[in-house]
Amino acid sequence: MNVKDACFTREYGKEIFVLNFNYRSIDEALPLIDECARQVRLREEGSVLTLTIIEQGKFDTALVDKLKGLTKGNAPYVRKAAVVGVTGVFKIVMTAVSIFSRREFKVFDTKEEAIRYLLQE
Repeated sequence: MNVKDACFTREYGKEIFVLNFNYRSIDEALPLIDECARQVRLREEGSVLTLTIIEQGKFDTALVDKLKGLTKGNAPYVRKAAVVGVTGVFKIVMTAVSIFSRREFKVFDTKEEAIRYLLQE
């Protein structure tokens, strides 16, 4: 796991947690999800801005279940969530995760658009 694929970063003076899905095997995604849960749940409830970037990767039922658990468990801590790179099968996965966790994810075409949304008060 690359540390930069699951970490807080600063954009225009505000912290955003970035989760970058850029992996070749599902086994590479699991530590990213665990690290996201660990870091986000250390923060104050209702304070975290999250940006998920989907570059490449595969999904199976176990990974989708893990994502559902992540989003549901992170829900109290997340103020706003944005997603970039959702196409094809990823749309189906994100829809399922959103419905299960009862969370809304705003989908954007570019990272810049997503960051602008997250920084709006």
